[in-house]
Order: sequence, then C-alpha cells, then structure tokens
Amino acid sequence: MRTAAFNWSRKAKIERTIALAALVLAALGPFIFNDYWANQILVETFLFGIAAASLIFLSAYGGMVSLAQTALFGIAGVILGNLVTKGGAGGTSKGLHLGWDPTLALVVAIAMTTAIGLIFGAVAARSTGIYFLMITLTYSVITMYFLGQVTIISGFSGIGGINNYTPPWVGDVVADPIRLYYVSLITAVLSYALIRYVVRTPFGISFQGVRDEPIRMSSLGYNVPLHRTLAFGFAAFLASLSGILYVWWSGQIAPGNVDLPETINLLVIAVIGGLTRIEGAWVGALAFIVIQNYVRDFTFPGLGFGGTLFGGSFNTVIGIIFLLIVLVSPSGLMGIWDRALSARLRIGRSGRAAEAPTPGS
Repeated sequence: MRTAAFNWSRKAKIERTIALAALVLAALGPFIFNDYWANQILVETFLFGIAAASLIFLSAYGGMVSLAQTALFGIAGVILGNLVTKGGAGGTSKGLHLGWDPTLALVVAIAMTTAIGLIFGAVAARSTGIYFLMITLTYSVITMYFLGQVTIISGFSGIGGINNYTPPWVGDVVADPIRLYYVSLITAVLSYALIRYVVRTPFGISFQGVRDEPIRMSSLGYNVPLHRTLAFGFAAFLASLSGILYVWWSGQIAPGNVDLPETINLLVIAVIGGLTRIEGAWVGALAFIVIQNYVRDFTFPGLGFGGTLFGGSFNTVIGIIFLLIVLVSPSGLMGIWDRALSARLRIGRSGRAAEAPTPGS
C-alpha cells in the first residue's frame, strides 16, 4: 500500500510538471511555432479538445457515451450566426441576420445550447448503454437535417461571415488571429479546470456513484435521471464553447459540420486520447489533427498511388491508427502513458530498494 501511494504521488508530481511545461509552451506558441501551426493546428486542438472533453466527461464520470456533442457544437454556432450577422454582409445570404450585440448574442447562444442540452438529457436520461448511444446519435441526425432543411436559419449552405462579428473584448480575429489563439487557449484551460472542479463537488461524486451503482444510488434517495440530465446540460455548455470558438475561427457553420462523419470524428478523437481521462481530449485532438494534416500526405519514393501512404485516404490512415491504438491500449494514448509511467516508477522504486544498505551492513 505504501509503495502504491508513493508511486501515485510521484506520478501526480510528474504529470503536474509536464502539464505546467505544456501550458508554458502553449502560452508561447505564437512565438515558437509558425503561423500555420499556431493558428491552424493548435487552435483546432484547443477548440475540438473542449468538445471531446464534454464527451469524455460524460463517459468517464457517468458511463454515458454521447454522440450528440457535435450536434450541440453546431447548434451553438448556428444560434450565434443567426443572432450576430447583419443583412448579407460577409458573403452570406442564409440566417436571420438579427444584428445583435456580439456579447449579448454570445451569452444567449451558450444559454440556449445549454437549455437544449438539458432537454436532450432529460429525454435520454432513463436509457443506458447502446440505447443511450443510439438516442444521442438520433439527436445528431435530426440536428443535421433540421439545419439543412430549415433554410430560414441555415440551409445546407450554412451561415458565413460570423467571425466579422466578435465581441470588442475578443477583438478582430480576422486581422489579428493571435487574439483567437489566446482566447481558445484560455477557454480550454478554464474548461479543464471547471471539469476537474465539478467532479470533486458533491454533485460530481454522486454522479460517479450513479455511474457505478445506479440502482443502489436510487435506493439511497438520489434522483438518477436528474443527475444524468444535469450532467448532460453541463456537457452541452462545454460543447457550446467549442462551437463558438469554431465559428470565430472558421467564420462559418453549416449542417456539414455536424453530420455523421464529423460526429464519428469527435468520438475517434476522444477514443484515441482516452475515454477515461479528461486530458485525453486534447491529446487525442492534437493527434487527430496532425494525422489529418500530415500523415495522409506522407510520401514514399517509388510507392504506388502517387507515393502517398495508403493512397492518401484519410479515413484509411486514421482507421488503421485508431485500430492499433485501441488494440494496444483500450484507454487510448493516456492509457499507454499511464502504464509506461507506472512501470517506470515501479522499476525505479525496486532499484532504489535493492541499492539500500541492509541493517547491520
């Protein structure tokens, strides 16, 4: 027991040191990395990591694997686009173009998405396992077709020019993309800190009890469906932050951003990183985006298919890498890290014990 506690303490210290180093590196990102890496790779990592974190929160602490997070991500972006855009400015003709104050529109978009998440959660709260998974998948499909067919709010061409209407405290993210980099980084850090706080509150602890023993928790007087509904609403809040950052980054939102392939991509990000640890959201997002941007175009001289690996098919590449990671570690990259670090600490501990002088020597 003492050895296990020692290893856990050492492991926690090492992880905190690495996390601090990663945070310092991220804070210096625009000055270290080129513009493409800072404003494309890393910003995508921050914002998609938040969406993946909302999925991992439900899975790790509630045993609820949700495929609705991409839908909620898109809903937040569509609401914001309808509220802030004006007329046909920005090259868009779809949407209500209400021309609201960007800060007010931001608050309303997050609040409405969270409310929709609570409704989604209330409907699905009494389901578990594959039934919960299918209900949340249905949410994504309904959202995609609703946004595409109701042309007054979106249509399949979507809403553009949203990044021209950011709050004054965010600034002009088109002319100065570094602003969005730091907004995304700060939002990602605060989202992570908020999740870590919530899971330590009485609600978070009882939510984990609902995950492990729902029947026993119900017999103790806990409202199991209510816990699941509130957790789903919290995850919707996180997904809405990701959706807001996405439309500020890309400038547009369309049903294609919430369709089935994008829903699966978010699940792949979470599984690659690890469904058991929140940190896996950003680890998986970085791995997925790097693969998306580089690995599929990696060339070998003299290889067929134009020299590209597996013919340059992203789905083939990510599928093979996904399969390898899951076979090696069902807990994803964070699971590999946990096992490697724990093994290293055990070896170091046993080595020091062997070198220690025996009494009387």
